[in-house]
Amino acid sequence: MTAPEYTYPEGRAAFPHDGLVGIAGLAPHEIWFLLDEAEQWVDLNRGAQKRRDVLSGLTIINAFFENSTRTLLSFEIAGKRLGADVVNMAVATSSVKKGETLIDTAMTLNAMRADAIVIRHSSSGAVQLIADKVDCPVLNAGDGQHEHPTQALLDALTIRHAKRAFNGLRVTICGDILHSRVARSNILCLTSLGADVRVCAPPALMPADIERMNVKVFHDFDAALAGSDVVMMLRLQMERMEGQFIPSPREYRHLYGLSQERLKLAEPDALVMHPGPMNRGIEIESNVADMIDRSQITTQVEMGVAMRMACLEVLTRKGRKMEGWA
Repeated sequence: MTAPEYTYPEGRAAFPHDGLVGIAGLAPHEIWFLLDEAEQWVDLNRGAQKRRDVLSGLTIINAFFENSTRTLLSFEIAGKRLGADVVNMAVATSSVKKGETLIDTAMTLNAMRADAIVIRHSSSGAVQLIADKVDCPVLNAGDGQHEHPTQALLDALTIRHAKRAFNGLRVTICGDILHSRVARSNILCLTSLGADVRVCAPPALMPADIERMNVKVFHDFDAALAGSDVVMMLRLQMERMEGQFIPSPREYRHLYGLSQERLKLAEPDALVMHPGPMNRGIEIESNVADMIDRSQITTQVEMGVAMRMACLEVLTRKGRKMEGWA
C-alpha cells in the first residue's frame, strides 16, 4: 500500500496549504502525503490505546450549519483522539438563527482563538468565505454542491487499502451526480491519482459539461458497470431537488439501483462503496450493502476517522511551530 516513489519536500513544502477547502488545487503528491500521514492513525485506531495527545491544549470548533451525523461524529472523535478540546457549535440555537450574517459568525469564531475550525454549510463557497476571514486552519466538511474533500480522501484511503494502486483503476460513480459534492471531490481526487473514472446518472441528474473533468459519461448503468473495479453509489438528494428529476423512486431503482445480479457485470472482486446515508432499496439493495467480502461501507467510516486525524494534525503543525512548518 505504498505511494509512487514520491520524495516529499521537507517540512511545510510537503503540504503548503493553510487549510483544506477542496481537492481542487491539490497536487497529486500532496494527496499522497495526506494518505501516507493517515496510515499511522489507522494503526492507532485499531489498537487498544486510541489516544495520542499531539494536539493537547488546542481547541477545535466544529461549526456545522447543516445537519450531519457521520461527518460530525468522525471529526469529533478525530479531534479527541488527538488530545484536542473539541467544541461542537449548536447552530440550531446560535445567533445565525437570529439573523447574524455568515461573516459576523466567522469574525466571532475567529475572536475565540480557535486552533482549527471545521465547517459544514448548505451554500457552495461558504467555507471559503469563512476561511478568508479567520486566522486558523479551516477544513471543509461539505459546502453545498461544491466539495467534500475529506470524504474523497477517506474514499481514496479505503480504495488504497483494498486495491493498492490507482493507475488504470476503473471507478464507476453512480447516482445523483448533479447535487453531489462527494462526486465532485472524488472525481478530482481519483483522476489526480490516475484512476479511470466513470459517472452514471439519468440525464436530469448529470451536470452539463462534466466531461471536462476527465470522466467518461454514462446514462446506462449496466454499460458503466462493465469491467468496473470500484462501484461507488450516491444517495438521491431529494432535499436538494426542485421539480421532477426522476419519474419515481421505483423507476430509479429499476434503472440505477445496485443489486447482486447487476454487480455481476463489474469485476468479480469489485468493491462496493457508499458515502452514506444510504437509501436502502433505492440506489442500493441491502444484500449488496452488507456483502462481507465486497462492501467497503463500514471501512469508509473507519478510514474517515484516520483521515480526519491526519488532516487536523497536518494543518495545525504551523500553529504548533513544528520544525520546518512554522
